[in-house]
Amino acid sequence: MQAQSPRIIGAIAAMNKDRIIGLNNAIPWHYSEDFKRFKRVTLNSTIIMGRKTWESLGKKALPKRRNIVISRSKVADIESYTSINEALNQIEADEPIWFIGGGQIYQAALGYCNLLDITTVSDDVETTDAIFFPEIDADIWQAQPSEPLTADPRLSVQRFTRIPTAENH
Repeated sequence: MQAQSPRIIGAIAAMNKDRIIGLNNAIPWHYSEDFKRFKRVTLNSTIIMGRKTWESLGKKALPKRRNIVISRSKVADIESYTSINEALNQIEADEPIWFIGGGQIYQAALGYCNLLDITTVSDDVETTDAIFFPEIDADIWQAQPSEPLTADPRLSVQRFTRIPTAENH
């Protein structure tokens, strides 16, 4: 009997070397191959985001994904919850889940994740008013090799898996 793979509960982000993921509530770069890859990875899954990320998407749900917004108050026209726990309790046990931003959601979500999918961009961005991805602790996360994105070698992709501990194993 084959062991069942753990359910994917991941965070997916694009960031630069300074861990910047956003600036003035927008992504400070545009790489079509990164957007295509994001779509491929997150299709047919649940994506969870904060209110500001939802607003940055034009308040439009991303197609072929269950879109959930975490906010202190109810958000019109989208499934929303006041906490990550509340949202996770509404999702089927085998359904893949991706946290897609922003900075506060990533910070709160890392404790729930078993996978980080990080695209690194080479862009330099002014750090004033920047939004950052949390630091990735090497004592918690096992880094896989970073590989250039074949379709756009300016980008590299690296995955991190949670290191099993006595508590989560």
